Amino acid sequence: MAATIPSMKKSALLGNLTPDVFMRQYWHKKPLLVRQAIPDFSPLLPKEALLDMAAKDDVESRLIRVARGKWTMRNGPFDKLPSVRTPEWTMLVQGVNLHDDAADALLRKFSFIGESRLDDLMISYATEGGGVGPHFDSYDVFLLQAQGQRRWRISAQKDLSLQEGMPLKILRNFQPEQEFVLDPGDMLYLPPHYAHEGVALGECMTYSIGFRAPAYQELAEGFFQFMAEQIEQPGRYRDPARRPARHPAQLDKDLLDKTAAMLRKVSFSKKDIALFLGEHLSEPKPNVFFDPLEKPLRPGRFRKDACQRGLHLARKSRMLYLGEHVFINGQSFIAGKTDRPALQRLADRRILTGAEVSEASDDVLAAFHDWHVQGWLRLR
Repeated sequence: MAATIPSMKKSALLGNLTPDVFMRQYWHKKPLLVRQAIPDFSPLLPKEALLDMAAKDDVESRLIRVARGKWTMRNGPFDKLPSVRTPEWTMLVQGVNLHDDAADALLRKFSFIGESRLDDLMISYATEGGGVGPHFDSYDVFLLQAQGQRRWRISAQKDLSLQEGMPLKILRNFQPEQEFVLDPGDMLYLPPHYAHEGVALGECMTYSIGFRAPAYQELAEGFFQFMAEQIEQPGRYRDPARRPARHPAQLDKDLLDKTAAMLRKVSFSKKDIALFLGEHLSEPKPNVFFDPLEKPLRPGRFRKDACQRGLHLARKSRMLYLGEHVFINGQSFIAGKTDRPALQRLADRRILTGAEVSEASDDVLAAFHDWHVQGWLRLR
């Protein structure tokens, strides 16, 4: 599906603010309630399709119930769910954008945040009184009401301690400061660590647009694993002047000193970090799989069709770039100067017209064909 490059014009999605004003005044700073962010909005998927999705192995889903203050949570897939007439249960379906074009198009409305931070679209279906308890998220989130009503209570409280022995991260001392009831099309933005609780007022669906906020520990571990494949340290430890050991089990000081000296020679550059981040952030999640084409077009026919019809990234594809480097689905390569504009347009807009494809070099067209065969890229 095509993605529209966000303009700097005022947007109803952001309460008639420009993306620039929103980022400066609200992002990571304070909540924003937008009435009719998407006027006349209705669910992109019927309830039945969403619940069917929760029965699939490749879809991440959770069933949350509360009864007399006792919370339970089960992970999908689910072959049977409670009756819609039963109150106080919630079904969370993660990554709906990976499985539905309309959901993916909705997610792309928030691409002004940046693809490297954009995560996924989660749909919460709940019956009367359903919710997940008072909690906080470690990332920014937009909460768009799709069906029915949900009452939100929010708080900027500093006490984020959690109840012990719970299957969910539920706040121990939630002190709401503001309360809103959202109707279809209304949207609430919350920055990280802002306490909130949403309760369904009757049957309802809420769409959550979430963002990636990787922990520094995760990035550090990933980077050093990445660097382990780049480092080359020739030679082997030698000790020709070694003397007999008086304490056989004592760690050898010479081995320690020489190992420390060798490790001090290991260095990395900003380029190494950029390559790691590009591959790491474009890597699909573990539960994401691509289906290679069973009968792919031959290169010549693919080129002809692509130049006539154009191309677009598959829903599951993640594509980033920096300078000469292009990253797609965890892989990276260097693009020539004349090839970069087309590749960058594809990454930014997730689509190329036939005319734009026809201007691509033979090397890029060969890469496009390979991505098409792998299921990463589609003909329009």
